Formats: sequence, structure tokens, C-alpha cells
Amino acid sequence: MSENKLANPAPLGLMGFGMTTVLLNIHNAGFFPMDVNILAMGILYGGIAQVIAGIMEFKKGNTFGTTAFTSFGFFWITLVFIIMKGGGDRAFMGWYLFMWGLLAFWMWFATFGKHRAIQIVFGSVTALFWLLAVGHWFEMPVAFNHFAGFEGILCGLSAIYLAAAEVLNEDKGRTVLPIGIIKK
Repeated sequence: MSENKLANPAPLGLMGFGMTTVLLNIHNAGFFPMDVNILAMGILYGGIAQVIAGIMEFKKGNTFGTTAFTSFGFFWITLVFIIMKGGGDRAFMGWYLFMWGLLAFWMWFATFGKHRAIQIVFGSVTALFWLLAVGHWFEMPVAFNHFAGFEGILCGLSAIYLAAAEVLNEDKGRTVLPIGIIKK
């Protein structure tokens, strides 16, 4: 009897998260205004593709992947909805971002014992959410918000790197892009 091997859904989820995060944070860094490109990416790739990846992780029995991808997929969908409805109260948006940072923070703890690349993704997204929360709670200089945007670009690029590493390493059967495997 042949084994039915399921594909790894993590690269899909990581790429959806990473590419959408980079685009939004190019805006946060001050390069472009909010645009339909960001909103479409947020709903379709950051949102729906990550939810699909989360459902696929569920099928594989991966609680971490299910929680991460499904949650962050719905983050993108809710964020686009909030933006399309005018953004709401600035300070309350800070609390919204803080709560997502709290989720990212405890997910970061769940990465301990996993490879370094996933630790960087979750550590940097925690920092990003909390920088953005502070930027919404307080009248911060524009440079602070641009700094948060640059940190977000790095966060997104770290997820893109990990997605590429997982695809290339599996496809080639060897380490093409290192992810910092933990020796057990």
C-alpha cells in the first residue's frame, strides 16, 4: 500500500503573509499611500490563501500551523475590512494591533525548539504589531512610524525567505537556503 504524502502548506501561508506584509509596510515606511493593491493582496493572498494553508495544516495534524495561518489569514481579512470602513478610532486600532501582537508573542514562544527562521518570523511580527500599536496610541513622530514600516518589511522578507527555503530545500532534497535547524 502506498503512503499518501500531503504537500507542505507552510510555504503558501508564509508567502501569503510575507508578500502582503512587505506591501503594507512599504506604505507604512512612507513610500506609497494606501492603495487597492494592498487591500486586494490583504483579502486574497494574505487572507484567503493563509486560511487555506491553515486548513491544510489541520489536515496534517499541525496545531501550530493551523493556529498561525488561520489566525493571521483572518487578521488580513479583518484589517482590510477595518481600512475599507474608514479605520475606526486610532487608539482602539492600537489595541487591535496590540492584541495581534499578543497572539504573535505567545506563538513566538511556541517556536522555541523549532528552527531559527520561524523564530525570526514570529519575533519580528510581534515587534511589528507592538511598534504599530504604540504608533496608534501616542502621537509619535513620522520617523517612528516609518521605522515600524522598515521593521515590517524585514519581517515580511523573513517569511518570504522561509517559504522559499522550504520549497527549494524540499524540491532539491538538500539545504539550498539554511533555516537554522535545531539539533536535538
